[in-house]
Amino acid sequence: MISKPSPEEYSPFAAGYVSLVPDAHVIELLERSMESSYQRLSKLTNEQASYAYAPGKWTVKQVLGHMIDTERTFAYRALVFSRNHIELPGFDQDIYVNNTDFNAQSIQDLASEFKATRLSNIYMVRGFSEEQLLRTGIASDHLFSVRAFVYMMAGHELHHLQSFKEKYHISN
Repeated sequence: MISKPSPEEYSPFAAGYVSLVPDAHVIELLERSMESSYQRLSKLTNEQASYAYAPGKWTVKQVLGHMIDTERTFAYRALVFSRNHIELPGFDQDIYVNNTDFNAQSIQDLASEFKATRLSNIYMVRGFSEEQLLRTGIASDHLFSVRAFVYMMAGHELHHLQSFKEKYHISN
């Protein structure tokens, strides 16, 4: 079981994500949420997935694309830090979303891509030793541990699932 990281292992911004993760087995949470997110989002129509709750806000497809990009970024950072302490640049979510057309993709493809990305990351995380989970590096000018990124993956998804429910009116 991967224990929850201490606040010194992640940035103040990431605290919002880590705090959303219950004191439970984080890998099991990643598995359950992967499947429930896939089931929920893959059943949307492309019209529903093209919805933005306000002008200038992201569509459901764009949010899901952002979730995929962020999951990959957190996983890459975890992989790199698990191998060696290093410094990595920041990640500007707006640049990533604004430089691709998630709206041109089907919601079913995006949901499948999220599921595949998450499954790949679960296998990677399961392979980390206790020592690797505690290794650290610098990203976006802050120290992070490998296990912090595991919790951030789970918390980032939970954050957007709550947003889907409250702002996009997408629930189970």
